[in-house]
Amino acid sequence: MTWAPSRQAALAQLSVFIPEMGEAYARTRSFDLGPGARASVSGLSPWLRSRLLAPEEVLEAAIGMHGFSGAQAFIQQVFWRAYFKGWLEHQPDVWERYQAGLAGALNQVAKDARLAARYMAACEGQTGIPCFDAWAGELVGTGYLHNHARMWFASLWIFTLKLPWELGADFFFRHLLDGDAAANTCSWRWVGGLHTQGKTYLARADNIAKFTRGRFADTPELSGEAPALTEPRLAAKRAPEMSEPRWSGQRYALLVTEEDGLAETLPLPHPPEVILVLSAPSERSPLGMGELARGFVTGAVHDCAARSGAKFGVPVIPLTDVTWAAQIADAASGHKLEAVVTARFPVGPTRSRVRKGWSTDGLMNVERIEIADPFDAAVWPHTKAGYFKLKEQIADICARGGFGLRAAAGPGPQV
Repeated sequence: MTWAPSRQAALAQLSVFIPEMGEAYARTRSFDLGPGARASVSGLSPWLRSRLLAPEEVLEAAIGMHGFSGAQAFIQQVFWRAYFKGWLEHQPDVWERYQAGLAGALNQVAKDARLAARYMAACEGQTGIPCFDAWAGELVGTGYLHNHARMWFASLWIFTLKLPWELGADFFFRHLLDGDAAANTCSWRWVGGLHTQGKTYLARADNIAKFTRGRFADTPELSGEAPALTEPRLAAKRAPEMSEPRWSGQRYALLVTEEDGLAETLPLPHPPEVILVLSAPSERSPLGMGELARGFVTGAVHDCAARSGAKFGVPVIPLTDVTWAAQIADAASGHKLEAVVTARFPVGPTRSRVRKGWSTDGLMNVERIEIADPFDAAVWPHTKAGYFKLKEQIADICARGGFGLRAAAGPGPQV
């Protein structure tokens, strides 16, 4: 499977997989048969992450063909990603804590030659554990891993190789096409026993052999224990701000970023004066991003920018990586803008990057309006605790529908 960073490619893969979203998915989704045999999973996650596909249109497709009951296994996987994003919105200090932990772990690597050697062996797929080494190579070479393989990999990283979990989360985040601050961070925390305190995930050789259909039957001895990681008490949860923007007829620019590949379908009161395109990805790591992940993110942003320009017929201005804030200030002056409108930034590097840039003198008087996604607004109130609390609401959320399906604009031109 390959992933072209365009809505057209996303819709094509969605169409191919709709017939498999029911019983077949429930029966086979846990099997990782290798990068050349991905028929058991949709492979839609890179497009969902960049919102070249809207989650609600994927859900509607699954329910439309298989019914809610028949598509439950697939539906729950879509909601897992939404759950983690909402949970991190309620607990943003977890992201800050991860970043601090990563900085500390990288500092340890710089000081400890033996730790550095073990860490490099893991990243380069040279640990001597055949399945782990294959997955490390697959991740770097394709930008993707089966979800079950991600769980096994994280468990082996933490409990067998005994490496800091933050280094493993960073390795994933740097290379995954669907790399997402919330889903990635929370998933690693879940494996290590931090997300659900005390509950860990232990990778077992027999389980790996079974669900790879014998691809990795000869796995060397793995850790038989998975003692939960510990951490200081988290800060109190706080509800994310999801208020509707107040429009006053102002002249504005539409800002397209990697967080929303359907920016042209935001509920806007009137067309923008100009479209601003922040195409250079926000750095996910102090070590940079993998080439494939960077290319996918950049391509997705350009695809959205092309559709937005075609829809509104206004100038499209690409912003450079370093001077983007100054360029927005110049555009605001040149086009007499009062505001810049964009999709709401979830917790993660893009939000940190843009909000920090907005503190510069040139943008202090330009209002930044972030519009919350209707699907997020429907899901996030139920993500304060464990996934089961959201699971209880999934049927009702799907039955209500009416998320203001933003994807109705169609595929548009491809870049």
